[in-house]
Amino acid sequence: MKTWRRSALAVILVLAALSLQCGKKEEVSEAPKEEAAPTTTYQPTGDEGAIAGVVNFTGQPPQRRRIQMDADPVCAQKNPNALSEEVIVNNGKLQNVFVYVKSGLEKYSFAVPAEEVVLDQNGCMYRPHVLGVMANQNVKIITSDPTNHNIHPTPKNNPEWNVNQPPGSDPIIRSFPRPEVMIPVKCNQHPWMRAYIGVLRHPFHAVSKEDGSFEIKGLPPGEYEIEAWHERYGAQVAKVTVGPKETKQIEFTYAAGQAYRPGSLRLMPALVLPCCEKGMGHASLSKR
Repeated sequence: MKTWRRSALAVILVLAALSLQCGKKEEVSEAPKEEAAPTTTYQPTGDEGAIAGVVNFTGQPPQRRRIQMDADPVCAQKNPNALSEEVIVNNGKLQNVFVYVKSGLEKYSFAVPAEEVVLDQNGCMYRPHVLGVMANQNVKIITSDPTNHNIHPTPKNNPEWNVNQPPGSDPIIRSFPRPEVMIPVKCNQHPWMRAYIGVLRHPFHAVSKEDGSFEIKGLPPGEYEIEAWHERYGAQVAKVTVGPKETKQIEFTYAAGQAYRPGSLRLMPALVLPCCEKGMGHASLSKR
C-alpha cells in the first residue's frame, strides 16, 4: 500500500511540473534596434564651407614596378609601359588618397545623385584607381579595351558580384546599398588590375591628385572628423571645425616604411589627431 501511495504521489508531482512548464511563456530575446535614419534632408543655405588641403609624403617612396602583361597580348600591346599604382609620389606629394567626412553629418540625409560615376577599363588598368560614390548611386562600368575583362568587387558589407565584360559590350550598371570604405575591385582575367571604391551615405569626399591636393566643397558649417585612407599606408583622421563660408586648410602626412593602419567605416578606428583652429591643421603618421 505504501509503495502504491509513493508511486501515485510521484505521478502527481510529475504532472504538476509539466503543467507549470507548459504554462510558462517562451522567452524571446529582443532583436537589436536599428539606429534611426536621419529625418532631415539637408537643404543648402548659402553658408556652406569647404575643406581643402594636401597629402604629403616623407622619406624615400617605393619604386613603382613594371607590370608584366604578357599573359594577354592585347594588354601588352596597348599598355607596354604600365607601372604599378599602389604608391604614387610626385615631389613629396601622395596621389590616390581617399579623403572623406567620417563623422559630423549624422543628423542629415542627402539625396542620392542621379549622375553615374564612371569606372573605365583602359590599357588593362582601372580608371580611376580610387573613386567615391554614395550608397545606392549608380556606378557605370565601361571598357575601352579590345579584350575580355571581369569586374569583381570584394566588399565586406555589401553583396559581392562578379561580371564578365567582353570588348564592345554595353556598360555594366551597379550600385552598393551600404556605406563601406573601401571596397577592392579586381579583374579575374588580369590579376594586376585593382581599383578601390569608397561608399558613403553623403557626397563629401575627394581623391588626392598628382600634386597631392584635394578639396571637399559644400559642407554645412560644423565640426567634423576627416579621414584620409591610402591602400598601402592606411588611415589618418583630422578633427576640424568649418565655419560659415569658410575654407579650412588641412594636411595629412604619410611616411615611407610605416605600417598599414586600418581605420574605416568597417574597421577599427584610425589614429585621431586634432587640427589646429588657427592656420593650417596637420595630421601625420611617423615611421614605425
